[in-house]
Amino acid sequence: QVQVVESGGGLVQPGESLSLSCAASGFVFENYAIKWYRQAPGKERELVASISKSFDIRNYADFAKGRFTISRDNDMKMAYLEMNALKEEDTATYYCFAVNGRSSYEGQGTQVTVSS
Repeated sequence: QVQVVESGGGLVQPGESLSLSCAASGFVFENYAIKWYRQAPGKERELVASISKSFDIRNYADFAKGRFTISRDNDMKMAYLEMNALKEEDTATYYCFAVNGRSSYEGQGTQVTVSS
């Protein structure tokens, strides 16, 4: 059974940090690139960051550059999104996607709320 499960969201104050995790099972994790998306209420889903299956290519949205770091552990079948210096506009549900040329899997998301 394929599963992608995000965790680590929560309520934080502006300037604080959160580390999101993505646990995958039921498919060959190392054959998939990982992408983190987010969607705020009333807004379209947007790409936050991505990492290739071989770790060598990482891309970030402009708003994430310098503050967020994407990583993965193929042995553990885990992906991570470290978020620092959070802003209120980072409030959204964050989703983990595993994608390759033939299929993609996504989780249910984890809520991140940044508020003073």
